[in-house]
Amino acid sequence: MTRFNIRGARPAATSPVATTGERTRTFEGATGHLRDAKSELFLLAITHTVGTDTFYEKADDRDDRFATLVRRLAVEDPAWTAGLLAWLRGEGNMRTAALVGAAEFVHARLQAERTATTPQPVAVDGAVPHSNRAVVASVLQRADEPGELLGYWTTRYGRRIPKPVKRGIEDAIGRLYTEKALLKYDTASKGFRFGDVIELVHPAPRALWQGDLFKHAIDRRHKRGEEPPLSLPLLRTRAALAEWPLEKRRRLLVSPDAADTLAHAGTTWESLAGWLQGPLDKAAWEAVIPSMGLMALARNLRNFDEAGVSDEVAAVVAARFADPEQVRASRMFPFRWWAAYKAAPSLRWAHALEQAVGHSLVNVPALKGRTLILVDRSPSMFPGYGYSTPNRSDITLAEQAAVFGSALAARAEHPTLVEFGQTSREMAVPKGGSVLRMVEKFGQIGGTDIPSAVKKHFGPHDRVVIVTDEQTRPGWLPSNCHGYGGMRETQIDDLIPKTVPVYMWNMAGYKPGSMPSGGSNRHALGGLSDTAFRMIPLLDAGRDARWPWER
Repeated sequence: MTRFNIRGARPAATSPVATTGERTRTFEGATGHLRDAKSELFLLAITHTVGTDTFYEKADDRDDRFATLVRRLAVEDPAWTAGLLAWLRGEGNMRTAALVGAAEFVHARLQAERTATTPQPVAVDGAVPHSNRAVVASVLQRADEPGELLGYWTTRYGRRIPKPVKRGIEDAIGRLYTEKALLKYDTASKGFRFGDVIELVHPAPRALWQGDLFKHAIDRRHKRGEEPPLSLPLLRTRAALAEWPLEKRRRLLVSPDAADTLAHAGTTWESLAGWLQGPLDKAAWEAVIPSMGLMALARNLRNFDEAGVSDEVAAVVAARFADPEQVRASRMFPFRWWAAYKAAPSLRWAHALEQAVGHSLVNVPALKGRTLILVDRSPSMFPGYGYSTPNRSDITLAEQAAVFGSALAARAEHPTLVEFGQTSREMAVPKGGSVLRMVEKFGQIGGTDIPSAVKKHFGPHDRVVIVTDEQTRPGWLPSNCHGYGGMRETQIDDLIPKTVPVYMWNMAGYKPGSMPSGGSNRHALGGLSDTAFRMIPLLDAGRDARWPWER
């Protein structure tokens, strides 16, 4: 009798986030699985908001774990770590974690070089993509970030800045420092002003106007009060407007050329409030809206409604939300559109926000066959809810998970969408329905009982996707509900056949995982990025998945 040469057999595929075979305990005491250092760092990095408590980890402990992993891998495998950090700041869109990682990468390698423990020759600065200088330059993608990196370095390691850090910052300044950037980011609240950074690294200007900008930034830092030169028209326009009396400023807002004048002065909505010496009214918002970025627009919908912004101007904003190219260029996470929808008082934004979240999730796969999607709604997914740890984020892990789970269900051929905790229930997935309306219908459920949810809703399915923080009490995909009507601890292969792929979508980056991963149809994924979305159909097809930056 044939055992292996059977119709429909799937080729074995491997995924990069892998467990080591060593067991541990989750934060709730269930059987857990340790991942290798690269896998642990990857899942932590894509979920790490520096300086922020999570449900199970204090900020200092989490920050130390991140820095320790970066420092270890910077020495053991600098090319891999450099690739992670560049991707993290780029497609991963994790700004602060990438900056901290770059600083720790450089410091660890310099320290290893001094103590002669580096296992391979240290790359000459700039010679290869994983040189210290190149890594620093790769994570600096916004004009305030050179100062932010220097602030972190000096706080942690003192005011002596090593040459690779200076040269990496110099490489970035040429593409980041512009007139508009100076007006937006060079504020008195910063410890390192543009002028400080320029005096520290002595960058070579890429054009004549940039040389004038560097000189002006230094003068501005030292309060020399010199007028901007003719080569800097944006700064000159802003300086001229600053001399206007308040009455003239208010009159500008109702003139036909108000929007153009503010745009030519590089005026942001934040600076406009200071210029007007008061809150923004309808005329002020309508004058500055044309020059606002997509993130700023999405965050101010409530302000627009409260100020009475006209439907005509609102339609212009909505058209920008509906533009797929602008949404992609904004690099906003999908859950940011949910946050805008949740905060907006008026329904006039709803359709455009639905289109925007769809554009941001366009690479979520349209899975064939039957897909079981389980979305964790237990208390640890709700920082600040009940007895859980407070969190500065305005979007909980539960909401992020619901946005992703709903989008996955909306695109799947035959989805079964389930919210679970100690109990579970199937969610309606209407054909052509609104993802945002689906998210609204999720609730909060105490406890975590994945085994019972699987037993209740599985069968048969072609794959299972579980969106969770993986931290549960004893039970597999463990259950904390044994003794409260839930199932006892159960092995995953006793719940779901080995022939059915299980994708554990990690939302929190904790150290213990709740199942083995890396092969045998058991895979851990993380991050709401296009590359992560593409891994499911790749693994479904029996093709090995690689790290996102490894093409």
